Amino acid sequence: MKVVDIRTDIFFHTSYRSQDSGGHSHPGPGKRVKHALLRIVADDGTEGYSFQHPEQLSAAILDSYVRPVLAGQDPLARERLFDEMVHRQRGSGGRFNDRSLSAVDQALWDLAGRKAGMPVYKLIGAYRDKILAYGSIMCGDDLPGGLSSPEDYAAYSVKLVERGYRAVKLHTWFPPMPGAPDPKMEIAACAAVREAVGPDIRLMLDGYHWYSRTDALRIGRALEKLDFEWFEEPMDETSMSSYAWLADKLDIPVLGPETISGKNRSRAEWVRHEASDILRTGVLNAGGITPSLKVMHTAHSFGLNCEVHGNGAANLALCLSSANCDWYERGLLHPFLDYEQPPEYLRGIVDPMDGEGYVHGSAQPGLGEDIDFEYIEANLAR
Repeated sequence: MKVVDIRTDIFFHTSYRSQDSGGHSHPGPGKRVKHALLRIVADDGTEGYSFQHPEQLSAAILDSYVRPVLAGQDPLARERLFDEMVHRQRGSGGRFNDRSLSAVDQALWDLAGRKAGMPVYKLIGAYRDKILAYGSIMCGDDLPGGLSSPEDYAAYSVKLVERGYRAVKLHTWFPPMPGAPDPKMEIAACAAVREAVGPDIRLMLDGYHWYSRTDALRIGRALEKLDFEWFEEPMDETSMSSYAWLADKLDIPVLGPETISGKNRSRAEWVRHEASDILRTGVLNAGGITPSLKVMHTAHSFGLNCEVHGNGAANLALCLSSANCDWYERGLLHPFLDYEQPPEYLRGIVDPMDGEGYVHGSAQPGLGEDIDFEYIEANLAR
């Protein structure tokens, strides 16, 4: 089997999210935006797919860094192909980044699953068929009835528990929200949620990612009193020593790194230097399924849990195939958004959750996305 085509379909769909100047998502009016479907086609007709922002899958990126590696090669040789693409990143001047690489890697895994006629998580080697999800709440805002106060977070968290979630994670107020960041407000929101949901619901905090050591320590000690499950990314991750310092001073587990470059190798350094109590990976920030599995296995070898950042079919496959991952991140959630409504280019959401808080693996071959190819064809950006 050989790769005979690599191409993208750029199409329009309706998004109900907007981004602020800091890159954080908030509810917004429906607007037409572009998205990209990557196709990797083999000579026997098998195809693999993944979605990504069009800029990450431009013709220049595919022509310069992807096609020269994949064309004419066995698409099942994922380890070798991934290694060769990583080598090409160095000379790309940052153009061929980890999100582009991740899209290619995901499509190769999807192709392999479709070829084998099985879900990717079973192709990897399933550890389970379902996993508990935590409701990952969107960043705070100033919208009335949205997430503008600790009371808003408390009320919404109660609704998530009523939906079936056994755990809730908060993202609070980040710049450019007025007054943010504010450790006092962060602690107040966490305290309000704990009081509202009671002692039995697991709670996590994904903090402002640029706190000083002293602010992070202050928040972490408050979270210990509130019996939170973990404290995630409260400081600049390029300062690994700051995380080692914080993890040493707190009893609550410190989780990271999330967005740091370096894929599995940088995360291995965090394990070696005991910079976090729980390791972090995810297909977007670590470069795909292939390096994320290496991260999961490294953590497992040292007796560490490794929690997966973000939702989506590929991240769910990681969660279902790994023994040392307790949760699936389902979100981002907001009172004004309907998470259960799939995007127009899918026939269903990739992570339906039952009333007990479990997300189940799809039985579909590949990553498990039920792609509406007719919609994409009818809405191509021509």
